[in-house]
Amino acid sequence: MPYTTYLVEKGASHSFVAEAKPPTVTMPRIKALMTGSLPGFVDVIRNLNSPALLEDSVIRQAKAAGKRIVFYGDETWVKLFPKHFVEYDGTTSFFVSDYTEVDNNVTRHLDKVLKRGDWDILILHYLGLDHIGHISGPNSPLIGQKLSEMDSVLMKIHTSLQSKERETPLPNLLVLCGDHGMSETGSHGASSTEEVNTPLILISSAFERKPGDIRHPKHVQQTDVAATLAIALGLPIPKDSVGSLLFPVVEGRPMREQLRFLHLNTVQLSKLLQENVPSYEKGSHPAPAQRPTGTAQKG
Repeated sequence: MPYTTYLVEKGASHSFVAEAKPPTVTMPRIKALMTGSLPGFVDVIRNLNSPALLEDSVIRQAKAAGKRIVFYGDETWVKLFPKHFVEYDGTTSFFVSDYTEVDNNVTRHLDKVLKRGDWDILILHYLGLDHIGHISGPNSPLIGQKLSEMDSVLMKIHTSLQSKERETPLPNLLVLCGDHGMSETGSHGASSTEEVNTPLILISSAFERKPGDIRHPKHVQQTDVAATLAIALGLPIPKDSVGSLLFPVVEGRPMREQLRFLHLNTVQLSKLLQENVPSYEKGSHPAPAQRPTGTAQKG
């Protein structure tokens, strides 16, 4: 993935290794990414036939704020968030042997949708890489070909967003992530390092980077994505989120803004504690920003 590698090493980006909690299957991981909460193992059963998600989420908050969301890819999203997308085309994960058409059915929309100006958030969920893992494992020669294909997709989106920024004062945000990893046999669902470690890359012209600025990927929680996306989009943080704002993303902002973002996160986490921990008293915790225990944006 040479283009992605360039963005990670020298581009206007922040990279992380995001830890996904078990169960490492798709539906609970989408819930974690969008709600910031920790789904349980009952969601493994629901993964086969996902019901509509009733919890607060970045998607729900974005729709309530009038943001137009377009989705192409794994139909799990359409089941979790019915009536949230102004346009969608779901692909099925049932045919695991298909790792070509399942992705072509997503990419075929890109040229047209990237030229349009009638959306605010675009979400793409590709399944091909996952399917190759199930068929022949992570060391399959097909993996490299698929990663190269995904690199081309990311380059197409990134260059399109860059050209559009000449027409708007607001920067775009491109997020590249995985819902789960892959074991040495190509499966997932458990808690091995290979299954829980996922890539998370945030790319935006807002992330100024000087030559020689080496940024090593920090280890964070997958649940941190929801709070970070909500703040980036100017939305309320989902109320059940246990995640923390990925601070490197806002380090370049004025100090007053940084403090305001941290305050929003702290207030949300404090409310969550008060509602769920009867013994919690305001002011009794010296570090209120700690965790409770237990996507592309257009300008």
